[in-house]
Amino acid sequence: MAAYDESVSRYFAAWNTTGDEERAKAVAAAFTDDARYTDPLADVRGHEGLAALIGGAQGQFPGFRFTLTGTPDGHHDLVRFSWELVSSADGSAPVAGFDVALLAEDGRIRSVSGFLDRVPAE
Repeated sequence: MAAYDESVSRYFAAWNTTGDEERAKAVAAAFTDDARYTDPLADVRGHEGLAALIGGAQGQFPGFRFTLTGTPDGHHDLVRFSWELVSSADGSAPVAGFDVALLAEDGRIRSVSGFLDRVPAE
């Protein structure tokens, strides 16, 4: 399970790193060059697309961090994990979901299928 934990840890580092240059490095460490991320609101490919998506989420939810809930579970080259988007100001978590990631041989993520379990009412 340590390999899954390491991949998931790099994933959260990418989602929580701010600053364009630092985010680009974190994305490259977590994802393969041609990685695909898809959820009900997004479908992007490659490091640039991922970095833009992450920057957009950070802009929409300033002061929030993605946090792992529970323990990653995996088999073969797949890992699934649950998460929440948590406010550093008050600890609220208006968004939650789970992701299933396909890993490359080096442990970086080749693709992510994301599912939203809780989203704010508009």
